[in-house]
Amino acid sequence: MKLSIIRSACGGLRTHPVRLGGRVSGLPRRCPTLPNGPANSRLILRTASATTTGGTDPVLAVNIGKPAQREDRFVCHSSLREVVQSTKEAMAALQRRSSAIQPLLAIIQIELNIIQICLAKDCTEDEIVEEVLKLNEDPRVHGIYLHLPPVSLTSRVLNALKPEKDIDGISDLNMGRLIRGDLSKVFVPPTVRAVLDLLEKHDAPLDGKTVLLVGGEGPMGLALQCLIERNGMVALKSNWNSNSLQKLVMQADGVVLLGAEDIDVPPTWFRPGAAVIRCGPSLVTDDNAIEMPSMSGLEHLVAAYRTQNVVHSYSRWLQEQQYRPWRLHSLKLQPMTPVPSDIEISRAQMPKPVNQLAEEIGLLPEELEAYGRSKAKVRLSVLDRLHTQPDGKYVLVAGITPTPLGEGKSTVTIGLVQALSAHLKLNSFACLRQPSQGPTFGVKGGAAGGGYAQVIPMEEFNLHLTGDIHAITAANNLVAAAIDARMLHEATQSDKRLGINKTDPATLTPQEVSDFVRLDLDPAKITWQRVVDTNDRFLRKITVGQASTEKGQIRETGFDIAVASEIMAILALADSLADMKGRLARMVVGTSRSEKPVTAEDLGVSGALAVLMKDAIKPTLMQTLEGTPVFVHAGPFANIAHGNSSVLADKLALKLVGRDGFVGKSTQSMHTDSVHELRNLLCTFSVTEAGFGADIGMEKFFNIKCRASGLRPDVVVLVATVRALKMHGGGPNVSAGAPLPKEYIDEVYRATFMQTNTHDWPQTCTKNTQITITTDNNMSNLSLVAGGCHSNLKKQIQIAHLFGVPVVVALNVFKTDTQAEIDLVCQIAKECGASEAVPCSHWAQGGHGCIELAKAVNEAACTPSSFQFLYNIEMPITEKIRTIAQKVYGADDIELSPDAQAKIDYYNQQGYGSLPICMAKTHLSLSHMPDKKGAPTGFVLPIRDVRASIGAGFIYPLVGTKYQNKKSTQVEVQFSLFLLREKDKSKLSAIVGFR
Repeated sequence: MKLSIIRSACGGLRTHPVRLGGRVSGLPRRCPTLPNGPANSRLILRTASATTTGGTDPVLAVNIGKPAQREDRFVCHSSLREVVQSTKEAMAALQRRSSAIQPLLAIIQIELNIIQICLAKDCTEDEIVEEVLKLNEDPRVHGIYLHLPPVSLTSRVLNALKPEKDIDGISDLNMGRLIRGDLSKVFVPPTVRAVLDLLEKHDAPLDGKTVLLVGGEGPMGLALQCLIERNGMVALKSNWNSNSLQKLVMQADGVVLLGAEDIDVPPTWFRPGAAVIRCGPSLVTDDNAIEMPSMSGLEHLVAAYRTQNVVHSYSRWLQEQQYRPWRLHSLKLQPMTPVPSDIEISRAQMPKPVNQLAEEIGLLPEELEAYGRSKAKVRLSVLDRLHTQPDGKYVLVAGITPTPLGEGKSTVTIGLVQALSAHLKLNSFACLRQPSQGPTFGVKGGAAGGGYAQVIPMEEFNLHLTGDIHAITAANNLVAAAIDARMLHEATQSDKRLGINKTDPATLTPQEVSDFVRLDLDPAKITWQRVVDTNDRFLRKITVGQASTEKGQIRETGFDIAVASEIMAILALADSLADMKGRLARMVVGTSRSEKPVTAEDLGVSGALAVLMKDAIKPTLMQTLEGTPVFVHAGPFANIAHGNSSVLADKLALKLVGRDGFVGKSTQSMHTDSVHELRNLLCTFSVTEAGFGADIGMEKFFNIKCRASGLRPDVVVLVATVRALKMHGGGPNVSAGAPLPKEYIDEVYRATFMQTNTHDWPQTCTKNTQITITTDNNMSNLSLVAGGCHSNLKKQIQIAHLFGVPVVVALNVFKTDTQAEIDLVCQIAKECGASEAVPCSHWAQGGHGCIELAKAVNEAACTPSSFQFLYNIEMPITEKIRTIAQKVYGADDIELSPDAQAKIDYYNQQGYGSLPICMAKTHLSLSHMPDKKGAPTGFVLPIRDVRASIGAGFIYPLVGTKYQNKKSTQVEVQFSLFLLREKDKSKLSAIVGFR
C-alpha cells in the first residue's frame, strides 16, 4: 500500500471567497454555490455535428468511452480556463491568509497507476473504510476522492466519509442536503457541475427550456434534476426502455444521457440546436482488468471542478478555525422561597448537553472529549487555533479575611458570570478549582457554589469529575515508589549489577562508577510523601519497608492529601504539555548524602509522570445553573501552594470569550436601563477565583500565577460579608458548627412591635391587624460593621491597589443583613478606594441578583489599569519575604529561625534564589496570629522554616512558630436556631419582606 496526497490537480489552484448561498466563480450563471461532487461517474465529452431534416444547426454531443477529439477540447476550453483561473485566484487568497497550510486532496483507487492510496484489487470493504477513516482524521487532508469501481462504493464506504471532506458529494448526508436545498455545507458533484456548465454555455440559452434526463435513477440523476430545475430549466426524466423515448428526445432542448453507454441514440432523434451530453460510469470493469479510457476535454473540466471543491473545502476549514461568535442559549431559573437545598436546586435544573454548550461558545467537535453528557475535556489545540484572537477581560474574585464559615467567593464568581452571560448577554467564563474528596465527604461539603449560583451537575462537580485528582495521586505515588525502589536497589546491589552504557566502561574508576549509577539519597532528607484524596488522619505518619522482602530498608514517611502534592501546583501553573513535563522533571524529591538535590528526572520517571498526566492537563468544561460555561481545572491549596485554578483554563477562557463579545439579540430580555447603556457593555470576561483572603490568594495570583502565565488582570472583585466585617470590627469569634453570637444577627430582629387589639401577637395576628415596625438604632451593631470596613476591608482594597488593579467590592448579602448595614458597607468601601461597591443576592436569585455587580465590573474593566508586581524576582529571598510581610500583612519586620536561614542559604547555593515566594500562613488573619482580626500592626512575622517546590517554581516559607498545615473543613452554619425561633412569625416575613 502506498499513501500519497495530491496537492493540486491544476498547479496552485484556488477559488474566490464564496458567500453562502451565492454563486461559485466558474459555475454556470445560476448554478448554486456548493462544494464537491461524487466520484462514481466519469464524463468523456466529444462535440459532434449532426444534421436532421430540420436543418444543419450544430449539436453538442457527449459520448462515453471514446478517444477525445480536437473539437472536444475546443468546446470545454472556455469553461476549463474559467474554473482553473478562478481556483488559482482563490488559492492565492487563501495562502495569503494561511501560508503554512495548503489544500490537500487524497485519492483512494484500486490498481490504477497514478499517485494514490493503492489498495489491492481484492481488498475488502473494511480495508477501504479503514483508509477513509484515517484520512478523515488527518488534518492535512481537505478532500477525499474515492476513485473506485461501483461495486466498491457501498453505502458503508460512502457514509464513512466526513461530509466536510466529501469533495465528490457522494455520501448520503451530502446528497440529501443537496436535494433538500441546504446548500451551505454541501459539495456539488463535479460531474453535475460540468454538465450544468455545458448546458449553461450552449449556443442557444436554455432558460425556461426543457432538458431531458435519460436513465440515471440513482443519486446522480436526482441531483442533476434538482439543480437543473434550480437553474431555471424544466427537467424531464425517462427510462431507456420507454416507448415514448424518441418523442421526448425530439421535443427536448437539451438531452443528458446517463449510463447505458452501449445504447446508441440516432442523431436524427435530436432537434436542431439541442445540447446532447452523454455520461457514463467512471470505471469499466471486467474479470481481468480495469480500463481507464483516455481523458477528454470534459474530463479535464470535471477534474478542475473537483480541485475547486478541494479548495472550497480548505476555505471552509480555514473559516472554521477562526473565532466563532457565541450563540449562547441560557437556561431559565425559577427561584423559590425559601431557597431549597443546594442538591435540590441542582437536580431541578437539566443541564444542556456538553457538546451543545461547546458549539454555542465556538469550540469545534474535534476539540472536545466528552465524559458523559454534561462534562468534557477541552483540548489545548484551541490555543493554537485562536492564537491571534485578542483576549477578553481578566477578572479575579478574591475576598476579605474570612470567618471560619467562608464568605462565598465561589458563589459570587458563579453569580457574576451568570449575570454577565445570561442577563447582560456578554461572553463570560468562570474558572474554578476542582474540590478534593476530603472536604466533600467531611462537614464542609463540596465547592460547586450554592443556592441559585452553582455549577451543575453538583454531584459530578464534587465527585471524581474527570479523574484529574486520581491522575495526580497515581503520578505522585509513582515518584514515591521510585524513591524507595531506588534506595533498596542501591543498598542491596553492587555497582556492577546496575549496568553501564558507555563507550568504554572499563576505563571508569570505582568512584566514577558509583557517581554514574547512584543517587545516594539520604533517607532522613527525603521530602516527598505519598498522597491520598480522602482525609485519613492515621496515615499522616507511617513506617514503610517492614516486609522481609524490603531487606531492612525501614523508614518513616507519611501521607498528604492529594491536592497538596506539588504535582497539583504544577498542573495549575503549566502552560503546555511540554512545560508540564519539564516542571515534573525538575521536582526535587530529596537530598543526597553529599547535599545535592535529587529530582524526578534523576529517578528517570519524568516521562512516565507526563503520560499519567496527559489528560489531566486538559481543563474540564461544565456549566452553571443558567447554562453559562465553566472551566474546572486544578485545585492547589492556598497555603503551601498558590490557591488558584489553572493557567491553561484561564488562557483558554480568555481566547474563547474574545474581545468584542456582545451577544445580545434584543433589549427586551436584558436587565438594563436603556439601549444606550447596552451599547456600552462591550467587554467580555474570564472570571477566576483565588483561595482564602486577598492577602493570600490574590497576592499569590499576582506574584506567582501572573508571572507564570504572562496574563495581566483588569479587575479585582473583593467579596465581603456583613458577618465577617462585624468580626473584624470587634465582634466575638465565630466558630464553625456553633450558633452565631447575637451580635451577628440581632440587627434584623431588634424591632418594636405595636398592636392595638391584642398582647399575644403574632399567634393571633390576622390580615386586619395593624402593625408598626421600627428599628432601634441604639441597639444596632453598625459600629461593628464600620470598624470592620475601616480595618480589614480597607486594607484588602489597599493590597489590590499595590498591584495597580481597580477593585469592585461585592457584598454577599445574607438574609440576616439589614439595609442599614448594606448601605454602610457600600458607602465606606467606596470611601476606602473601591471603584464601586454593590450588594449581591445571587444565592437567592441567581444571575439576576448579580446584575449590578456585573455592570460595575464591566465599567471598571473598561478603565485603564497599571498592573505591576510587588517585587522584583531577582531580589534576595529574604527581601522578597520581607516585602510581602510589610506591604501586604502590615508587619514591622520578619524574623527568620536558624532553620529557615539555613534553607535560604542552601536554596541560594543551588540557584533557586530567583523564584517567587508563596507564603504559607493562616488565612484567618492578616498576621500570623489567627485571633488577631481587622488589620493588625506592630508585629514581627516569624518564619519557622522555608521549603521549595522547584518543579512548580516557588519558595514557600512556613509562617508562625507553630505552623499547622491544615485547612478548615467545617460547614457554614445554617441559621437553624433563628428559623426555629421565628417559625411562628412567618406572617411578619411576608409583611416586611424578610429574606
